[in-house]
Amino acid sequence: QVQLVESGGGLVQPGGSLRLSCAASGRSFRMYAMGWFRQPPGKERDVVATISWSEGNTYYADRVKGRFTIRRDTAKNTIYLQMNSLKPEDTAVYYCAANTLGQGAMDRWGKGTLVTVSS
Repeated sequence: QVQLVESGGGLVQPGGSLRLSCAASGRSFRMYAMGWFRQPPGKERDVVATISWSEGNTYYADRVKGRFTIRRDTAKNTIYLQMNSLKPEDTAVYYCAANTLGQGAMDRWGKGTLVTVSS
């Protein structure tokens, strides 16, 4: 069973930067893709960015393009989300997710890490 553990959340001022990390662990799993999702207060969870595991192809939600960068370290089964030029509307719980079954959807989820952008 794959476990995902996020780290790196916290409080940052508008215009600042944060880097989130997510490490996957478990026995004998295959990774097809990983990604970051977020859930702002009172809103639904939505995709932020995803990355395919073998090719490293990336997808970004329009609202974060040019500000956020997702990358992977296949040797460490870890992904990162570098967040720059943060805005108050980026405030949310950020969840790491993984596609380990190859069925097109994320099937494993982390517990989330809170990012608060405020002065």
